[in-house]
Amino acid sequence: MDLVLVLVIATVAIALFFDYTNGFHDAANAIATSVSTRALTPRIALTMAGILNFVGALLGVGVAKTIKDILSGFDNITAQSQSHALTVVLSALVGAIVWNLITWYFGIPSSSSHALIGGLIGVGMAAGVTVDWDKVIDKVAIPMVLSPALGFGGAFIIMTSIMWIFRRANPHTVNRGFRLSQTVSAAALSLGHGLQDAQKTMGVIVLALIAGGYHTSANDDIPLWVILSAAGAISLGTMSGGMRIMRTMGRRIIALDPPRGFAAESTAAIVLYGMAIGAHAPVSTTHTMTSAVMGAGATKRFSAVRWGVARGIITAWIITIPASAAVAALTYVVLHSFIPQ
Repeated sequence: MDLVLVLVIATVAIALFFDYTNGFHDAANAIATSVSTRALTPRIALTMAGILNFVGALLGVGVAKTIKDILSGFDNITAQSQSHALTVVLSALVGAIVWNLITWYFGIPSSSSHALIGGLIGVGMAAGVTVDWDKVIDKVAIPMVLSPALGFGGAFIIMTSIMWIFRRANPHTVNRGFRLSQTVSAAALSLGHGLQDAQKTMGVIVLALIAGGYHTSANDDIPLWVILSAAGAISLGTMSGGMRIMRTMGRRIIALDPPRGFAAESTAAIVLYGMAIGAHAPVSTTHTMTSAVMGAGATKRFSAVRWGVARGIITAWIITIPASAAVAALTYVVLHSFIPQ
């Protein structure tokens, strides 16, 4: 079998594995608060999240195109050597997967999105591929800061409004009502997670197809089989769970009640839809949801949020891109010496 075809198949398979790890790594983002408030059982929550992740992945491809275009010099290296171009994509994926597995093992809700972007940037710099820094700033860096800020502020405002509107209502009745409402907000967040995160894998698979000569960079259409396979992989990953991270999201940051869970989930969902559909920006579901949990929890009192845990999470956020970039660059150096170029 031709080396290029072997590398394309291997890269697509690893990309789908990354998508799968993204699913079980980020499943907690969509359902942790609903499970912790007992609005949903873990089994029902994971099943619902898996199905809606699949549906959400079918709703757009704008984010996939943004991911595909981060390496603006990709066409140049493809023209020089297809196997070299595929080595670049493969290395970026390995960097992202390794960081995903490390943070999953330690129960840290870091960003799979930023791990993948870090992998692309790291291997681009190591391989001498031009990185579109304007796109990185506009579509990654600015939304990376903006989405958590919107998550925190939006959840704080929504929860403050809920507290004022229901200030004279029976707390038991309010909790019961919002426990039911969380089914809707968790579903909306799961849909948004699929819309955002599955598209990132689609973009990487298209890069592999371009490198192998099975797709042209001038063609903005994402093949249907790529959309369906990415949707299926993230859905299966989500159904596999992610209980380690779920404990951090659902309890260790703050023990949420149903109204606060609803405020956090609905805010995060709105931010994800806006960034994916309006800005085509690959933002982090993890960052957005974690910030929303903090914002909703801070309405109880700022000291109620376990800021020590939050500080550890924020530290992981900061090092995700450089850490995954370093792993991807190292992987490229190793693979480049073994794969004929």
